[in-house]
Amino acid sequence: MWAARPKRRQDRRLIALHITLVKKILANGEPCKKCKDVEERLKRAGHWDRIDEVVIADERDAASAGNRLAEELGVTLAPFFVVKNHGDVTVYTLFFKFLKEVLEAPAASRDADREILENNPDLDFI
Repeated sequence: MWAARPKRRQDRRLIALHITLVKKILANGEPCKKCKDVEERLKRAGHWDRIDEVVIADERDAASAGNRLAEELGVTLAPFFVVKNHGDVTVYTLFFKFLKEVLEAPAASRDADREILENNPDLDFI
């Protein structure tokens, strides 16, 4: 008997990929134009559900979570993406590079093999 395929969010515990979008709120309280455009593109392309977390860099609050993260990572542009994958952290400040390398990239077989091994400790390579 076949089991139903887990929903995307349940798959997250199997796939060690965490994507954070950091977007900016301008001093006047409006979202930055580029941030708004990127969010709309993600939604139109059906990728919005792949974003695990949205963090705001608020120009009116230097201590906002997004500003702290940008400072920690040395990023001066918004929006930007932080991709955590098996302990590795990659920062993308270019939307189309992020789109090509993360959202539209086929899963590498090595990563798939690693996931299977991590989730099945009784298995090993032959």
